[in-house]
Amino acid sequence: MRKVRYSCAMSLDGYIAGPNGEYDWIVIDPDFDFQALSEQFDTYLLGRKTFEVTGSQAFPASSGIRTYVFSRTLRQSDYENIPIIGENWKEVVRSLREEEGRDIWLFGGGSLFRSLAEEGLVDTVEVAIVPVLLGAGVPLIAEPATRISLELKEHKLYEKTGTVSLIYEFKGPSPEGGSA
Repeated sequence: MRKVRYSCAMSLDGYIAGPNGEYDWIVIDPDFDFQALSEQFDTYLLGRKTFEVTGSQAFPASSGIRTYVFSRTLRQSDYENIPIIGENWKEVVRSLREEEGRDIWLFGGGSLFRSLAEEGLVDTVEVAIVPVLLGAGVPLIAEPATRISLELKEHKLYEKTGTVSLIYEFKGPSPEGGSA
């Protein structure tokens, strides 16, 4: 089974994008091999807001990467080459996980992560913590969220930028329940 991996950059105060969706604060450490990371995936999952910020041109069908956008408001008829997933999103993700291929990159954002995580459809949370405080923005996981248990599997400090990479295995909603 392919893994769904939520892999993103986050500010030290917990935001994956600034108040206006900006991500100009994300500094890629020269020792981080973004190409090697990208080659681990053949499918991207995006929420509507992330898709609108990055634009449909950022994920061309010609790249060989399949991109799915999850939205209740976008219309499929407006996007020829990118599937827009609405009502049957759980079934789509379950089906993608069962296919042969590389892992699936849950590219963004916090609302889509919350929905998938609460259904047990996320395998890892991989966060690069960038040493910046944004003060406001798009949180790592949208509220209200169920408490989710994670287990640390890897960590690495990128000394040139001070970025810390953390990889957690998803354990699922906590038995205590409640909100995060």
